Amino acid sequence: MIPQKQLSLADIFEDCKDIYESDKPHFLTLLENHIDLDKIIPTSFYKHYYASTGRNRKYPLNAMLWALIIQRLFSIPTDSLLLIFLHYSRHLREFCGFTKVPDASKITRFKQDFLMDLQSVFDNLVDITEPICQDIDGNLASMLLFDTSGIEAYVTENNPKYANRIMKQLKSYAKAHNFDDSYDPYKAAYASMPASAAANPEVKQQYVNGHFCYAYKFGITTNGLGIVRSIDFYNKDYLASHPDIIVEKKSKSPDEDKSLADSKALIPTLKDFKERHPLINPKIFLGDAAFDTIEIYKSLFEDFKFQKAFIPLKVKLSLDNVDYTFNENGIPCCPHDPSLPMKREGSKSHLRNNLPTMKFVCPKMKWEYNREDKSKRRVCHCDNPCTTSSCGRMIYVYLEKNLRAYPGVERGSQEWDDTYKIRVNVEKSINHFKDSFCVANRKTTNKKTLHADLLLAGISQLLTVVVADKIHQRQYIRSLKSFIA
Repeated sequence: MIPQKQLSLADIFEDCKDIYESDKPHFLTLLENHIDLDKIIPTSFYKHYYASTGRNRKYPLNAMLWALIIQRLFSIPTDSLLLIFLHYSRHLREFCGFTKVPDASKITRFKQDFLMDLQSVFDNLVDITEPICQDIDGNLASMLLFDTSGIEAYVTENNPKYANRIMKQLKSYAKAHNFDDSYDPYKAAYASMPASAAANPEVKQQYVNGHFCYAYKFGITTNGLGIVRSIDFYNKDYLASHPDIIVEKKSKSPDEDKSLADSKALIPTLKDFKERHPLINPKIFLGDAAFDTIEIYKSLFEDFKFQKAFIPLKVKLSLDNVDYTFNENGIPCCPHDPSLPMKREGSKSHLRNNLPTMKFVCPKMKWEYNREDKSKRRVCHCDNPCTTSSCGRMIYVYLEKNLRAYPGVERGSQEWDDTYKIRVNVEKSINHFKDSFCVANRKTTNKKTLHADLLLAGISQLLTVVVADKIHQRQYIRSLKSFIA
């Protein structure tokens, strides 16, 4: 006979509790167990949010922040869809801490009113994740990658019909006046389009990802792991706080416009980053050819103490006051055969003044071992030597004389090729922010809302790093979705 057991109210409650806990989505449980927002949100944010306004806050700060983070992690494209999820998901509501679901206007006001506080949360997470990145790979963590992009605003000028109408008018005009084949209607269209959107002058015309658009420009800095380190929104307020940036009129070339903008944005971005995070000292900079200017190289090495800069050449090298021939990468060549580059030897200076140098030796020189005295010596095996020295010709290049030609690393070397490939990580992060975190295609023209969306995307990525580290699954520092699946 099966013994009967009298169930008490406490037993029933425990059973219901177990069912509730086991039914909670695994991803929410993961965040709940490993993320404590109270330790991440600065005290200044709490004070600002709960400042006396004559009315109590219906929605806790943690709840509002969690909802916006969940929106990015779950790739929910719109605020209205997020509110639907909150309405119909009890687990999501209780995880965030809502007793009542806010309306869409409340979310928008939260982003706009507490933009600088979101910046402080982001900066705090950058400092928290820096030791994690250093522990994962110190070399990649010591790199700084920078690139810019744009968030297309919801304006009339971004409608394809707008550009098509201008193109159609220009083609008809060219046909009516019998223009020859040299007339390019696309260049003419670019020149005739307004520099900014009619609805918002801060939405500028840009050439982003191979097409014309009207967008807000922003810059992202990551380390070699692709983890974001800074986010800068280049709007009117940013330009006002950096009076040294001079914005010129757009030229006839969209590529040149982009290059000028990027080169002017880099140095102020690095200065702001250094002020916010004085303990983070990257040693290697990676950027595209837009930064190939003498002023930028000088600032990178002298002001920000970078040791190497991987920047492709935009125009051909020119070296003054040198008594040797060199190739397109600035590498000295054999005087008798300009197609034969000299070999790099050593990375430390042995000169009395201790200035950093790069040493190049004859390409036909070999080290030979003497078994009798157990010594090594250089021997040049050239049939037509250019010097009387048995070691062959040697050239010491002083890096500080031409940082553009010798940015701490030999251009065209294996180290250059292997390292520069890492620059794609910043482009991956930008695409990840736009697509996975749904920063792109937002139906708004408000600069504060878009800026807040960018910061929330950065906060979400950094929280992913923290969770991946705590669960000892560091291969998922960029995205936990594959782990959850």
